Amino acid sequence: MFQLPQDYQDNFKKQFNLPQYLTLCLLVNLLQNLKTVRLEEMAKLFPYPIKLRSRIKKLQRFLSLENWKIETIWFPILKSWIINNWESKKVIYLVIDRTQWQNINILMVSLVYNQRAIPIYFTLLDKKGSSNLLEQKQVLEPSINLLIEYKIIVLGDREFCSVDLAKWLSLEKQVYLSLRLKKSEYVELESDIWFRLSELGLCPGFSVYYRGIKVTKTKGFSGINLAAKWKKNYRNKSSKEPWFILTNLASMSETISAYSKRMGIEEMFRDLKLGGYNLESTKVNNERLISLIILITLSYSYSTFIGEEIKRKGISEYLVRPTEKGRKYKRNSDFSIGLNAIKWLSEICFFQEQLEELTSLFPQKHSYYRQGMRAISLIQSAL
Repeated sequence: MFQLPQDYQDNFKKQFNLPQYLTLCLLVNLLQNLKTVRLEEMAKLFPYPIKLRSRIKKLQRFLSLENWKIETIWFPILKSWIINNWESKKVIYLVIDRTQWQNINILMVSLVYNQRAIPIYFTLLDKKGSSNLLEQKQVLEPSINLLIEYKIIVLGDREFCSVDLAKWLSLEKQVYLSLRLKKSEYVELESDIWFRLSELGLCPGFSVYYRGIKVTKTKGFSGINLAAKWKKNYRNKSSKEPWFILTNLASMSETISAYSKRMGIEEMFRDLKLGGYNLESTKVNNERLISLIILITLSYSYSTFIGEEIKRKGISEYLVRPTEKGRKYKRNSDFSIGLNAIKWLSEICFFQEQLEELTSLFPQKHSYYRQGMRAISLIQSAL
């Protein structure tokens, strides 16, 4: 088992007794190799000398503990990491989004980081479909309060662009926002002259920025800005419709740049699902599902931070294919680099004798093997 970072260990020990602490450390490590959070699959590999059915029940009891509170388990670790990576008053982008499958509906706020996102806070909605203002406040408030000493910009798609939420964010919480409006919304661009956004006449490649407008006829919100942009067509790629973004940021470029970072949460959801932990395969619900998502958050952040450190050391090509020149987006995220590192080191430790015997058969390649062993040592130091 790999040692977790000291911040993780210290906080886990505060929240759990010793058997529970050791169980949690085992599970965080286990998820890196398992790529699923189905309880039975976790129990099959859980290293405890009891029958499988008993291991399943043990994990069920563990995930049902009252200790599983995101504010106490995750917030101290996250805050420590943020303090080490951001200076006070620096910009932090928060994304609010929702993901749903079967009867599970999760509303989450995440922090944008390196074209991905790190979960901050979430809640399970006891319904299908969109969230309401109260539910949105319930996930945004603790996230904003945690990061109050930074310049916060809240990003959200069309589900989250209500006038009431925009008022609450800009006036009460006094944070910045970049929220996408539905094209059916009305805006007052001149005194008593209202336009539906779909009637502004934008076409691909054009953009316009309005200051101090009023949004919606019924719940008017004055003094806010509107950025409207339709991306130009490029080769075989074309944007189906323009972005209409409600914002209190000062310029078009700042608004569009901020909103484009929202896509990081889509990549994060993909990592938590098929790309990483296969969250959609789980059969647990209610309290155990909350515990499981917190566990995934711990594992996901652990892999992401490892991957970032490995990339900084310049040895990621031992773990993932290099990104081609001219490619706009990197091929592999910090998360996938970290995940591959843990798996690779596990196999190297398991097959240590065979590895030494195999490399001894090719003395002409020893210089390459020495480089590889040095890379392994550097990867181990990142854990």
